[in-house]
Amino acid sequence: MNWTCANRNGCLRIIVLGYIIRMPLGGLVWHYLQYVLGLARLGHEVYYVEDSCLFEEDEYAWYYDPGANMMVADPTYGLKFAANTFARVGLGDRWAFYDACNCRWHGPAADRIIELSSSADILLNVSAANPLRHWLMNIPARVLIDTDPAFTQVRALTNSVRQNLASQHTAFFSFGENIASGRSTVPEDGRVWQATRQPVVLDAWTVTPGPDQGKFTTVMAWESYRKVEEYGGIRYGLKSDSFWPFVDLPARSGQSLELALFNSPAPRSLLAKRGWNVVDASDAIRDPWAYQSYIQESRGEFSVAKHGYVISHSGWFSERSACYMASGRPVLLQETGFSDWLPGGTGVVPFTTPEGALAGIEDIHSRYASHCRAARQIAEEYFDARKVLPSLIARAVRP
Repeated sequence: MNWTCANRNGCLRIIVLGYIIRMPLGGLVWHYLQYVLGLARLGHEVYYVEDSCLFEEDEYAWYYDPGANMMVADPTYGLKFAANTFARVGLGDRWAFYDACNCRWHGPAADRIIELSSSADILLNVSAANPLRHWLMNIPARVLIDTDPAFTQVRALTNSVRQNLASQHTAFFSFGENIASGRSTVPEDGRVWQATRQPVVLDAWTVTPGPDQGKFTTVMAWESYRKVEEYGGIRYGLKSDSFWPFVDLPARSGQSLELALFNSPAPRSLLAKRGWNVVDASDAIRDPWAYQSYIQESRGEFSVAKHGYVISHSGWFSERSACYMASGRPVLLQETGFSDWLPGGTGVVPFTTPEGALAGIEDIHSRYASHCRAARQIAEEYFDARKVLPSLIARAVRP
């Protein structure tokens, strides 16, 4: 595709910053890929750009190598992964990677990305996963998309480097949709957060019949961070904090529940003794299409949320769960306040207690076909990239 338009006939030049090359995992990649693919499908001139360091002050860059299952100093694996991924979705010439340690660019757009950035209309820094280098600072609309509510705000309040990164943006959006409505207790960091959610490119997600004897599954990290955040005397915990009240769910429900754990210090033996089918997530997340297959082979999703999302009533909803629903799979999810804006009961079943989770499992089994249909319908109504992204862009450029 030969792109020549910027600001013509509604076509915008948009730079999306993400975290694919440094962490080449199938589920995480979809999080960023659907922004790029969705914007391209809408007719925009979009480029994916990634930086080797999270902050300009970082002296070293590290990359996850799934083959070695460790962080390495060489981006080769991630660069090949990105090339294969973007080529497969028809965007093979639309990405570039900046190796800050060696002041070197990689990728098919490497030789022109600085020039393209100088005339870009919008920058989307998804998950605040990249620094804003000087060549990005002239983009008029620089959007920070917070996908980790409560944690993002606490870090900005307690870490001057994070605060500085946030201050370089011109608009602020959060998956914590209840922040904007005033229904959450996410700490106020002085910014006006607008609600947004994961865009899903629906035609990239095939709806297939759910397996009659399939498992409820999820892909998760037991502990996402090295330390738990605290602010104002409140502890914002991780999934490991949320999980324990539900640890006996397999035995109590008599159903097959699977945890695909990624590189996580979870108590696997204990979980297995309590009836969980605990598997390594490596196969499920080796690339975006293995991840899709894992979801399609599942009967539905059961998942807890980070404790910080729950206690702050943030309204956060998982990008992973949106993909389950787009595949026609119902989701049984710990309540974070998302029921304030997303209809639940069929297709999406929220729970707050073990008894509520048990009732949800039983209801999904008893009305499985209805739950599957409703899951896809909710994905179409609330997460369709053709709705989510135009709304985001319109509000991002609003004076």
